[in-house]
Amino acid sequence: MSARPDAVATAVVETTVAETVATESADPCCAAPLPVLGRDVTVPLVTGGEVTYAALDYAASAPALQRVWDDVAAYAPYYGSVHRGAGYLSQLSTDLFENSRATVAEFLDCRPGDQVVFTRSTTDSLNLLATAIPAGCEVFVFETEHHASLLPWRDARVTYLDAPRTPARAVEILERALADRDPHGPALVCVTGASNVTGELWPVKELAAAAHAHGARIVLDAAQLAPHHPVSVTELDVDWVAFSGHKLYAPFGSGVLAGRADWLRDSQPYLAGGGASRKVARRADGGVDVEWHTTAARHEAGSPNVIGVYSIASACKALTEAGFDALVAREQHLIATVRAGLAEVPEVRVLSLFGDDAPRVGVISFVVEGWNSSHFAAALSAEYGIGVRDGLFCAHPLVRTLLGSDPRDPGECGAPEAAPGERSLNAIRVSFGAGTPDEHMERFVRAVKELVRDGARWKYRTEDGRCVPDRG
Repeated sequence: MSARPDAVATAVVETTVAETVATESADPCCAAPLPVLGRDVTVPLVTGGEVTYAALDYAASAPALQRVWDDVAAYAPYYGSVHRGAGYLSQLSTDLFENSRATVAEFLDCRPGDQVVFTRSTTDSLNLLATAIPAGCEVFVFETEHHASLLPWRDARVTYLDAPRTPARAVEILERALADRDPHGPALVCVTGASNVTGELWPVKELAAAAHAHGARIVLDAAQLAPHHPVSVTELDVDWVAFSGHKLYAPFGSGVLAGRADWLRDSQPYLAGGGASRKVARRADGGVDVEWHTTAARHEAGSPNVIGVYSIASACKALTEAGFDALVAREQHLIATVRAGLAEVPEVRVLSLFGDDAPRVGVISFVVEGWNSSHFAAALSAEYGIGVRDGLFCAHPLVRTLLGSDPRDPGECGAPEAAPGERSLNAIRVSFGAGTPDEHMERFVRAVKELVRDGARWKYRTEDGRCVPDRG
């Protein structure tokens, strides 16, 4: 399609959020949080009364930015089928969809020729890439990865690398493993940008350099990195990057796989169907000949999630306009607040691979001596209105390693069948970001101190594998 329809400019709200992070103070750590949905929602407490909900589970799903919601609401009446219709709304929606692709490419600082493929999530993106790797490809992945990065490589030869205890050690382990491989065959390294368990930043640029020095490619799982830090495909020199919209303050179940086109272009479509095919014709013998697209459409069969894609683009614009320097500075202030508060409680042990001084995003996991983690998380919710996560965070080998147990032990993503007070091999995770008010972090620290000092004020029981308030 040629030019973007003029109606898009008026139909879609193009609000500016830079002013929402500015205050009269010049100190960026004092900037206001970005407006998010649910910031005024109140929840009941088992002890009586209500309190504003403190959403501190951003690492699972971040609340939608108000900017994103407003943009989507403004577009919704103009919704139409994408790449499918001659009508005005279909043309407008197609234009919006493809402009969203360009916005994401700019957000990621993609190289000329890189493709941006829209998927359902990070997990979907990495599974797509797993179907596109060449035959005989060797895959190298650290045991510290989220299961979305750990598990998709079912048709490849996979080498699982031990958890490193320093960033430099991570590079050494990878270089040693790559040096032992067949240098003539294809290879792929999969690594996270920021741990979904510890929040620690990984040496992505150095790992990419090591991979390329040994003839391998690298894909970056940026699910936890992209919402907190700028991600430049060009500067990091990664071959692909994957992330999820629902962690980037955008709802509606969309994700991104962006990067080099050749493996994606040379593989069979991820899904076969309309949109992925350019031409389909019957053969004389009764069969069917198919010519597939060579663009990103090759892996986007079916009617796309236009609203989900647009919400990602809106979130990318919002974060860019807000300015990552200010967002990072404010988040580091929140991280320091939480870590200082937890350090005052001897019974709390914060989990870490690289040590206390390692740079990190707003994701902190910990255990509390004498507490079952599910019990502690349930008390935070029921008695303080604070939502955190407990369990193994779909990173079982890593959490097992950090807890000092055998990483080969089985586990579940949810809480184990341990009663309140019993030790459990899982942890508690608090995670936060651009929409988190200072009060939520202060309430969290206060609640941890009170629960450790005074115990829970309510009785709890295990129900369907989870600890819940006992309401008699």
